[in-house]
Amino acid sequence: MRNRQLLATLLTVLMLPASAQQTPPKAPVTPPPAGVPTFKSQSNLVILDVSAKDKGGLPIEGLKATDFTVMEDGKPQKISVFEYQRISSTPEPPKEITLDDQFKLPEAPKQEITAATPGQIQYHDKRLMVFFFDFSSMQVPDQLRAQDGALEYLTKHVTKDDVVAILFYASTIQVLSDFTEDRDVLTRVIKTLPIGEASELAALADTGDENGEDTQAAFVADETEFNIFSTDKKLAAIEQAAKMLQGFPEKKALVYFSGGVSRSGLDNEAQLQAAINAATKANLAIYAIDTRGLTADPPGGGASKGGSRGSGIFNGAVYNSQRSSFLASQDTLFTLAAETGGKSFFDNNDITAAITRTQEAMSSYYLLGYYSNNSALDGKYRKITVKLNSKLSAHLEHRQGYFADKVWGKLNAQDKEQQLKEALSAGDPATDLPLALQLDYFRVSPTAYLVPVSIRIPGSVVALAAKGGAATTQFDFAGQIQDEKHAVVGNVRDNIQIKLNSAAAAPAPGAPVPPAPPTAIAAAPKPDAKPATAPAATARKSFQYDAGFTLEPGKYRMKFVVRENITGKMGTFESKFTVPDLSADTSGLKLSSVIWSSQREPVTAAVGTAERFSKKEVRANPMIVGDHKVIPNITHIFRRNQSLYVNFDVYDALPDPASPKNRRIKVTLDLFNQKGVKTFEVGPIEATQLAGTRPEAVPVQLEIPLKTVARGEYVGQINVVDEVGRKFAFPRAPIIVQ
Repeated sequence: MRNRQLLATLLTVLMLPASAQQTPPKAPVTPPPAGVPTFKSQSNLVILDVSAKDKGGLPIEGLKATDFTVMEDGKPQKISVFEYQRISSTPEPPKEITLDDQFKLPEAPKQEITAATPGQIQYHDKRLMVFFFDFSSMQVPDQLRAQDGALEYLTKHVTKDDVVAILFYASTIQVLSDFTEDRDVLTRVIKTLPIGEASELAALADTGDENGEDTQAAFVADETEFNIFSTDKKLAAIEQAAKMLQGFPEKKALVYFSGGVSRSGLDNEAQLQAAINAATKANLAIYAIDTRGLTADPPGGGASKGGSRGSGIFNGAVYNSQRSSFLASQDTLFTLAAETGGKSFFDNNDITAAITRTQEAMSSYYLLGYYSNNSALDGKYRKITVKLNSKLSAHLEHRQGYFADKVWGKLNAQDKEQQLKEALSAGDPATDLPLALQLDYFRVSPTAYLVPVSIRIPGSVVALAAKGGAATTQFDFAGQIQDEKHAVVGNVRDNIQIKLNSAAAAPAPGAPVPPAPPTAIAAAPKPDAKPATAPAATARKSFQYDAGFTLEPGKYRMKFVVRENITGKMGTFESKFTVPDLSADTSGLKLSSVIWSSQREPVTAAVGTAERFSKKEVRANPMIVGDHKVIPNITHIFRRNQSLYVNFDVYDALPDPASPKNRRIKVTLDLFNQKGVKTFEVGPIEATQLAGTRPEAVPVQLEIPLKTVARGEYVGQINVVDEVGRKFAFPRAPIIVQ
């Protein structure tokens, strides 16, 4: 026992110095004396890739930094970084394989792109190319064509100065290989691409018109809404790739293998502009290759498609629709390439030739860098001009400007308000805060339509704000609608207070986390209205904002900006839309937009304060049913413990001969699974009463409990029949039941 005590005492004595060495006492921080100013400095390094070519298109060598003049917004800048990148264009033959090479284990690719410190040139005299395979936009033959073209390039055309990285996108972006000049590694990565993955996402959106493909199912789904989010995700992946590559000051080319990007429905054009701006800021030129090659589809499609449902194949409507859809899918690729200084390659089956032309465009260039003397972090666009001082004649190519960074914490109240105003007209949209938006229309007079706008915001933004310890946060909303002549016909400026529940606890590990319904946040509440409360499960509960405009039939452009005021995250949604003229004679039954919903809020909660609206205005609002307001489910994702609410108006139905004040509308709702088999049916129900505040409108409301519906993806089809007028309509939409 005594020996054990001595040993414990000795160990304690020996451990004291080690403990003291591991956690040394911190020296007290002495604040600066009163009246002594503290200076903080920061530098904004701007990198330019300048290509100087003579009249014959050949690179001009031997220029010095003193031969160039760089101007930013008309002010001269001092060149601090200067280097000439001499890049070879002579293909390098494959190396001979020795016996030792055959027994050597292949080198594993580095699946992470790492850049050097800002301003440091990591690759001297190298051509940086990124192969971006977007399998979500390519059918299987297109995927194989892209794979074969890339492999042929690596075999026959790669040079000693080429370094290539490989990115892959199906539903998320993946780095398959960092920049490397080892063609064996690149070849092995490309050969192992998962051919066939995500090819089902490459189909064009089916809007259910009569000229669409006949799949032998009862009716097809209108997949427009889901394609909106799919398109935005593809463009967001390009933006993410540009931000990955921003740390490399060298000139870079993104070879984007795609089967076209179809943009249908209510698209967020702000995401397209954000992707272009991110690529421009990263000195990244996009070279878009349409892997479909030269196509010559006969009217109605090839043998792999079903025939047309209607008579359009005989009058040319099907062929016109085919060409319009095909050209529209190439338009986004052309915009990405043209706006970033790259090129687009269409209607060519030689994928390798397109990659080779990209290689030729990435010839020798001068790398210039300067520290901007404009330190304002205002997010504004700054124009760059580069000229030669000597009398030497040369064609200079470089990016024309960039958007400055923004710092949220340094803005005062006036600056914040100005930021929102500028965001409505800025060319650099914000995408830090993801938005989902739905726009509908209802006829409220012969020449006027109510256009409700619903914006959904993920709860993760509020959860992030709650980490700062604040009690509340505020969402700011600014929106504007312009007509075809760019005249402003509608404005929204609103803010909503949200209480933050800092005590929200995360679920236990392994515990199921059910999705939560969106919380409706008030549209234009009174200044003294109580703030909405963020629920405990903030991170998985979304927030939804509703606004409305009264417009005449026509074409419009809408832009909304949303900002969360603790983190300063902003999101922009911009799109064109059309309000149809339902007063015109048509052969089909006239309907408003169909609202698919899983939630109804009391009017007092959904609109903030009921006394702001008269009873007449409440009755006239088609989104208000009784004492509750319908909250649109933008993503069409429902839970089995919820009810499915469907609301719409039927217009200009013929009177019932037995009762002229009534109408005879019958409605049923069917759910079809992915195989086109009807698995659920409700109805028929009758709708006979006209709305008292909307002309010739028969409101229809359906409520369907989903507890008996199996989980899965469905096509919801509403069958609407005017029994007197003998007209019908079959609006459809995809839904997911969880």
